Amino acid sequence: QVQLVESGGGLVQSGGSLRLSCAASGSIFSNYGMGWFRQAAGKERESVATITRSGSRTFYADSVKGRFTISRDNAKNTVFLQMNSLKPEDTAVYYCAATSAGVVGLSTGRYTYWGQGTQVTVAS
Repeated sequence: QVQLVESGGGLVQSGGSLRLSCAASGSIFSNYGMGWFRQAAGKERESVATITRSGSRTFYADSVKGRFTISRDNAKNTVFLQMNSLKPEDTAVYYCAATSAGVVGLSTGRYTYWGQGTQVTVAS
């Protein structure tokens, strides 16, 4: 079992930046691939970025490539999402999730444990 708690969301102007954090507990963090996902109002949940257990590989949705960076600190049991050049269409609830499977890339269905989400709102 892994418990995940996101933080760092908020209201930001278009073009601004935010850094999301997700603190994990309850199991060995480095055993899990981690990912960030988002769900905008009235839309399905979508993948944003994922990172493998060691952090050696990362995957990004086309919509955020070059603007968002996922990273992890296994010593601190935390995964981060640095979001730059934010756009109004980035507005959503952002969730972090964990998978014990191998490299699953951006496949939402392979992630077993989910946080409660943090709201990101980008004003135009």
